[in-house]
Amino acid sequence: MTVFAVLVLAFFLVALTATLLVFVIGPVMLLNPRRRNEEWYQMRGEPCSPEDLGLPFEELWFSGTDGSQLHAWFLPAALPATGSILFLHGVGDNKISGLPLARVFHRHGYNVFLYDSRAHGRSEGRYCTYGYHEKHDVPKAIDCLLQHAAWDVRHIGVFGTSMGAAVAVQAAAIEPRIEAIVAEGCFTNLRTITVDYQKRLIRMPWHYMRNIVMKRSEQLAHFRHHDVSPLKALAAIQRPILFIHGTADTFIKYQYSEALFAAAREPKELYLVEGANHTDIHRIAGAMYEETVISFYQKNLPRF
Repeated sequence: MTVFAVLVLAFFLVALTATLLVFVIGPVMLLNPRRRNEEWYQMRGEPCSPEDLGLPFEELWFSGTDGSQLHAWFLPAALPATGSILFLHGVGDNKISGLPLARVFHRHGYNVFLYDSRAHGRSEGRYCTYGYHEKHDVPKAIDCLLQHAAWDVRHIGVFGTSMGAAVAVQAAAIEPRIEAIVAEGCFTNLRTITVDYQKRLIRMPWHYMRNIVMKRSEQLAHFRHHDVSPLKALAAIQRPILFIHGTADTFIKYQYSEALFAAAREPKELYLVEGANHTDIHRIAGAMYEETVISFYQKNLPRF
């Protein structure tokens, strides 16, 4: 066998091995993100429940559209309430990440409803589909909120961060009870952000490998990548929406929020936080961030 033939064979074997690994491992990484748990927050000395912040709350479970049991906290506001805010967390995270904002919302008189998305936190669920299936869980969360609250909780706003922002936008396109949307660190569509992550983390050299991961993921989780698109969902939304992004975001480019803002209908707002990364926008902007978010809801979410 010539040296050239050996090299060709070696290349073929490497490519075949890589393809098989991608076929098995790629969908797992995409559909089953590592779950951040309570211990992760405890190790950092951060609050892990509303009780740690002295906030009243009720622990709830409700069924997602696939029958998965989803874990939630309902934080009732002092009467008369200003409105109700539904918090949606990012990929791999859980509702604990929403506690700092929940305290802000509660201080301004809002009921707050936080829950672990399917396949995250304490919730059940086999796969994460970045909004394809999750958007249909949002109406179920609103049903749960309405069912368990002891008073009228009409006029509901949603706050989503990262994947939660993508879910929020896609849910608002199908759920008319959402009256105001805040989308922080949102991507435009799943295919684009998957390619971004692949280039940064996995560094697969061939486009066909990415396509293998996407196609296999679609088969396993029964969804379509091309249909996971906050950008497309905006066409069905004509309610107030605020986009927030850090200009130093290394996970999801802030230009995606600019593109979403450009595509959105009025009324709309864009708030870029200079120097903030993906998860530290609140900390970097501080009081200005809180004032921007609360002012948006106060302007656009009717009082009871």
